[in-house]
Amino acid sequence: MSKLKIAIQKSGRLNEDSLQILKDCGIAVDNGKDQLKASASNFPLEIFYLRNGDIPQYLKDGVVDAAILGENLLIEKGPEIEFIEKLGFSKCKVSLAIPKNEEYTGISYFQNKKIATSYPNTVVKFLKEKNIEAQLHIINGSVEIAPNIGLADGICDIVSSGSTLFKNNLKEVAVLLKSEAVLAVSPKIQEAQQEILNKLQFRLQSVLKARQSRYVLLNAPNDKLEKIIDILPGMRSPTVLPLAEEGWSSVHSVLNKNQFWEIIDELKNNGAEGILVCPIEKMVI
Repeated sequence: MSKLKIAIQKSGRLNEDSLQILKDCGIAVDNGKDQLKASASNFPLEIFYLRNGDIPQYLKDGVVDAAILGENLLIEKGPEIEFIEKLGFSKCKVSLAIPKNEEYTGISYFQNKKIATSYPNTVVKFLKEKNIEAQLHIINGSVEIAPNIGLADGICDIVSSGSTLFKNNLKEVAVLLKSEAVLAVSPKIQEAQQEILNKLQFRLQSVLKARQSRYVLLNAPNDKLEKIIDILPGMRSPTVLPLAEEGWSSVHSVLNKNQFWEIIDELKNNGAEGILVCPIEKMVI
């Protein structure tokens, strides 16, 4: 039986979040300690645990059919590789930073300066677009220490919370790109594996839609029902059921979590009562 070979980061936060979303898709994986490869017991999927920086090359060569990795890494090492789904986790930025005590007046600050980075291709492309010439020091890991030891005038690295920059007396001055985890596909994927990937993507989309939504149940007086229904966006239209108490109805709908509180306030102001909010595990549309 054909299996889809998918690569994920060997360790770290991206590894944990990748395994979690596969679990949420109903895929059971026996990922024992220090395994380099594991198979799903209930889905035709084989997971390869790889070093993050090696994954783009494995995709190019067709060693794996797909991968979950940061879009920033794909841009740096595999710009010709396509991704088919943004996964909503491991969000970060690739940014330029300089010492806190330095005055920054604009991107021209980096003219003829030395920049330490693990993302040389991304930096070169960015600086070329800005007509800036700079000298790059390519470092794998601990980039933030470079200005403190006199190796560079600034750095370019991934930034999540900014705490690492703060600890190293650096400040972010320019964002080159924003990134999150994506599902990327090998250009050499075969038809049988593509069919399995389509099924996996369908499951991922159902989980991602559910993560962004909340199921809402509320009671509404019938004389205000029309206004409350207008407030609720819903997938198609809210479900309305009569309550045992005359003159009242139960209304069921789905809200986007980013709009949730504003809509709840509006519902309350228009007579809604007994509002219940539930998480959604899967959402198939």
